[in-house]
Amino acid sequence: MIKQLILVLTLTLGQTVLAQTSPELNSAEILLGIKKLNTVGSVLYVAAHPDDENTRLLGYLAKEKNFRTGYLSLTRGDGGQNLIGKEQGEALGLIRTQELLAARRTDGAEQFFTRANDFGFSKNPEETFTIWNKDSILADVVLAIRRFKPDVIICRFPTTGEGGHGHHTASAILAMEAFDLAADPTKFPEQLKEVQVWQAKRIFWNTFNFGGTNTTSEDQIKLDAGTYNPLLGLNYGEVAANSRSMHKSQGFGSAKQRGETIEYFKFLKGEAASKDLFEGVNASWKRLPVTTDLESLIANCISTFNPQHPELSLPALETIYSKLQQLDEKDPNVRYWKNLKLAACQDLIIQCAGLWMESTISDYSAVPGNEISISTQIIARNTGNVKLKSVTFIGQTDKITNLPLTVNKLETIDQKEVLPKTTGYSAPYWLVEPHTVGMYTVKNQALIGKPENNAAKSVVYHLSIDGIDFNVERGLVFKSTDPVKGEVYRPFEILPPATITISDQVFVFNAIAPKEVSFVVKANQPNVKGTVKINVPAGWKIELKNPEINLEKKGSEQIVKAILTPDKTGKDGILRASVSIDGNDYTKSITRIEYDHIPYQFILSNAEAKIVFLDLKKTKNKIAYIPGAGDNVVACLTQIGYDVTLLTDELLAKEDLSVYSSIVTGVRAYNTNDRMPIYYDKLMAYVHQGGNLIVQYNTNNRIAPMETKIGPFPFTISRDRVTDDNAKVEFTDPKHPVLNTPNVITQKDFEGWVQERGIYFATEMDSHYETVFSMQDPNEKPSKGSLIIAKHGKGNFVYTGLVFFRELPAGIPGAYRLFVNLLSLPPNK
Repeated sequence: MIKQLILVLTLTLGQTVLAQTSPELNSAEILLGIKKLNTVGSVLYVAAHPDDENTRLLGYLAKEKNFRTGYLSLTRGDGGQNLIGKEQGEALGLIRTQELLAARRTDGAEQFFTRANDFGFSKNPEETFTIWNKDSILADVVLAIRRFKPDVIICRFPTTGEGGHGHHTASAILAMEAFDLAADPTKFPEQLKEVQVWQAKRIFWNTFNFGGTNTTSEDQIKLDAGTYNPLLGLNYGEVAANSRSMHKSQGFGSAKQRGETIEYFKFLKGEAASKDLFEGVNASWKRLPVTTDLESLIANCISTFNPQHPELSLPALETIYSKLQQLDEKDPNVRYWKNLKLAACQDLIIQCAGLWMESTISDYSAVPGNEISISTQIIARNTGNVKLKSVTFIGQTDKITNLPLTVNKLETIDQKEVLPKTTGYSAPYWLVEPHTVGMYTVKNQALIGKPENNAAKSVVYHLSIDGIDFNVERGLVFKSTDPVKGEVYRPFEILPPATITISDQVFVFNAIAPKEVSFVVKANQPNVKGTVKINVPAGWKIELKNPEINLEKKGSEQIVKAILTPDKTGKDGILRASVSIDGNDYTKSITRIEYDHIPYQFILSNAEAKIVFLDLKKTKNKIAYIPGAGDNVVACLTQIGYDVTLLTDELLAKEDLSVYSSIVTGVRAYNTNDRMPIYYDKLMAYVHQGGNLIVQYNTNNRIAPMETKIGPFPFTISRDRVTDDNAKVEFTDPKHPVLNTPNVITQKDFEGWVQERGIYFATEMDSHYETVFSMQDPNEKPSKGSLIIAKHGKGNFVYTGLVFFRELPAGIPGAYRLFVNLLSLPPNK
């Protein structure tokens, strides 16, 4: 039973463990928590991506209606674009996961996922289900429903396509099917070892009016989610803005809306309702087959709560806790709510007692088998009737203390422990195994749906408060003090003795000539001695200059250089690096992600890089790059021999641009750099005098409207795109220089592209623009706007929605050849 309570508390508070190890609630938040004890009902919101959720409605349901509220996002948003950095794919999915958790800490809902991988924009659910394994993702949705036991399910999108994105429509289709299947014991019976079948009462579509599409109707169920909550000092439009603004990588900073805001709901399936989402739902303790006075006890606790002295509510909360303990667990629904409310009540007792507990480690990382130093601190700030009976350190040492806590006196217990040699390395659980384009591999059913890992190691505090025993778990974290940011937390990392990081994810060769590559070996413990090993595909040769490693101090690094030489007989493939230490090969590299709005993150992955030999000709060499939202194109161009200058605002203002044969703007440069309009005339003059200006995609929508001129002649940036990365490309002007100079572009150059062909194509083009490609997704009209070129004076202007920012880092040969041709466009006579 104790283990169950610890588990439930961990699940309840786990979303804050990395950001704040010991939650500190003010009196208003405590009172909201007590009110929530008297609501025995839940609602699950379902959509496809981070930022799809209706944060206003989630906040209203969680903090006004006091329902247990969850958001099931089918994906982690891995296939989106990134407005704040260069991360793509898995790393972007990790950022967006943490942004969702930050949003949930704001609006009070809980967060869940499936194993679906966001592979990028999809135009219809049929395409989506050809890439996702529909049955597996459906099983995950069923599992989420069986675990969460929602009374009501709400879809953000309809099954009929008005949501636009194929993932959006797929999320509604899956929710509708799972609504029935979750109650069928013959469906996914392997889940029933952990959960019971569950039938939600009904499912709705939360209709919307945005983007020019109005799906609301006055005959739908309505509620005002703009209510003001005086305990929060906010209405739910303000809560929603704070929550939604956490989606910073997508540029979703939101204005606060105040006043009445009506939400609309279309009934889809289940027991019909005409006026209220929760018609016929008994959300009180009377819904359960229990005989108890819990409801009146909680109501009395609410009415007598003193915000100046929350400790005065301890006797009432302890009585409620005792009553909860006495509930019979034979009925699975009673057991479900008993464990949830026990965990919530325990947390409220801890908060009313003013208890603060934290366990920190002396260094942010350790290696299995190594000794670690733990500092455990506890203080009771509101009551003296608290005893710390014992402490369990990382699940292996119980230290008996029997320490009565004096009010407002901080107690510290230092402990040294040895990490078991069998301890696994830290890594996001969904990234441990190789995955497909459409789905992550998670073999442990208990992990499926969890937003993130539990803390790598934890400390359990065994307490007595007014004679009642409690067990409280705190994850181990590393804490430091930054002179600007103040206290900074980061997760405790369990790492191999050494990691090896390769200088680039892709090595691209365009000549039979050796290239120096480098590997950074970092010691995660003292006295690391070993040898670097590199494996390359047949036909490639690598010569290590200094393979022997000798690192005396933890954290020290050594750069190992090597000469990598291609051969025309060699095949493109994977370079693999490892460090051999005491007869064991360690193959992991580490990618670190640090932004102020989310907890510190990292990915431990195999030390691998793609190596590619290109049949590539180049003409001009000196180019410039204007940074945008973030991409890795500069590194890719440098690899094939270009001399690339980053044009900062200062250089753009002062530099003589004529020294560059071509200038490239990074993705979304015109969306993210508000000074681009200032440089319009200078850039157009550069083109007119003979330069090439290549503008990569920008967006033009309600979030990021395009309000400035880009090219020498008018055109419009649309939302047109081709998402099929194998879509046929027709050459509409095969003699155009961009298809012939200096590289002859053929259909083969469009083989192996990843995720998509292009996005945000040009439309409504002035007659001065030339097009060379036509492409389309299945059952759609051809589009010629993926690449447009205009002669302007002696030079050339190019706008392209082709996703070079994805293809170049992926080492796609044809993308390199085509991009070089853009850089090599000849001047006009």
